[in-house]
Amino acid sequence: MAVSKATVAIVLMVLGGLAVLFGTVLVFVGPIIIDDQIVKNVEINPKNDLSYTMWKDIPVPFFMSVYFFHVLNPVEILKGEKPMLQQRGPYVYREQRWKDNITFHDNNTVSYREYRQYFFEESMSVGDESDVVTIPNMLVLGASVMMENMPYPFRLLLSTTFKSFNEGAFLTKPVGELMWGYDSKLVDFLNKYLPGMLPSSGKFGLFAEFNNSNTGQFTVFTGQGDIRNVHKVDSWNGLKSVNYWRTEQCNMINGTAGQMWPPFMTTESTLPFYSPDACRSMELVYQRPLVSRGIPVFRYVAPKTLFANGSDYPPNEGFCPCRQSGLLNVSTCRHHSPVFISHPHFYNADPDLLNTIYGLNPNEDDHGLFIDIHPETGVPMNVSIRLQLNLLTKSVSGISETGKIQEVVMPMIWFGESGYIDGPVLDTFRTNLVVLPMVMEYMQYIFISLGLALILTAAVLYLNEKENVKDTKHESSANEQQAEKCVMSDPG
Repeated sequence: MAVSKATVAIVLMVLGGLAVLFGTVLVFVGPIIIDDQIVKNVEINPKNDLSYTMWKDIPVPFFMSVYFFHVLNPVEILKGEKPMLQQRGPYVYREQRWKDNITFHDNNTVSYREYRQYFFEESMSVGDESDVVTIPNMLVLGASVMMENMPYPFRLLLSTTFKSFNEGAFLTKPVGELMWGYDSKLVDFLNKYLPGMLPSSGKFGLFAEFNNSNTGQFTVFTGQGDIRNVHKVDSWNGLKSVNYWRTEQCNMINGTAGQMWPPFMTTESTLPFYSPDACRSMELVYQRPLVSRGIPVFRYVAPKTLFANGSDYPPNEGFCPCRQSGLLNVSTCRHHSPVFISHPHFYNADPDLLNTIYGLNPNEDDHGLFIDIHPETGVPMNVSIRLQLNLLTKSVSGISETGKIQEVVMPMIWFGESGYIDGPVLDTFRTNLVVLPMVMEYMQYIFISLGLALILTAAVLYLNEKENVKDTKHESSANEQQAEKCVMSDPG
């Protein structure tokens, strides 16, 4: 038996109404389901295989690229001329990081130590670690500045010590030794008679204390109970604040440990984190939206005020004594050595700094730092942190090795740490935390659209059926009238 259009219309109307109802429910319930899924996946919880593995072992490519500022005119510098530098690099190291001594606590925090190890990648470098470069000798020039206020006889004695160990103002050595350490009789002497002056008692190198080491004990919130606190630092080495700086604000330990952030970020959100290497908390700000490997991200960059001095940005007064804007004086946490951190090539720094050095060419693409982060989860997709190590050099009376060196903050090296999520980890992340929530979001619109289409189709069928019935009745009535006329006109 044929099914009438009216019956079909009623069925479609019911199905359409159910679809619209389901889609409308998803509009309100869907975001809750999606957010709940995100919360469960970004908590620091061993049961969450994806996020916990990313947090614990960091299974993504991570590299450190090092650039040396080779000194072209060391003899002329000692005569008072402006330094001429030539960038050499990159010398690239694959960086392996992992967390150990992981301990969960009852107050929804977890403690750990993060270890790091570096492996030279010659295929990604301009040369090998045997390449020879000339840089300022921190042992001589750094110690000279540190001792400039000591009695004159003491400075003469220090100069005599430098001569006896054949140490000059500049150092020419292979990259590998400058990075990871070299034997020095002067280092042995200083450690014996001035213990604590140097960061280590072994070989002296710019990164000697970083390889095969950890960044201290972090205690961070797991996010259980309040996802807004996930990854935020509760303490570092048992401290709620440090004592390197002059104000309480500058000594605060803010934000996360610099690897992940709380989810549900907006363009108003910032990226605060504590860096043991910089001895302070820093904060990046939103710049613009991007798409990284098919995933929508927010790009965060360093504000121009990050390394501004106290005159240009009063909240930074606590990091002084300051020089020009663009320099962070880290001497208080680097054994009082006159060391400064900046952006590479003095990017975003006072232009006067560029006037003291030949060979610098700052630009955002090569020297700016950034983090591309997935705002819904707080997970970085692409990271490039670039910093420069500088040494304050000057002529010090009584120490002949310093000659007539101008007082200048001289770049020594700059390095960029970069990493990005790729491969199976990226695929799993995209599926679980991007594609599935996106499908859930689209489903609500699909059901509402489908439901409205079914209701519209049912309405058309119903009106069409009604019109057909009306036409049928009209035709039947016309036939009856015609039949009556025929009967009345029949003479029989």
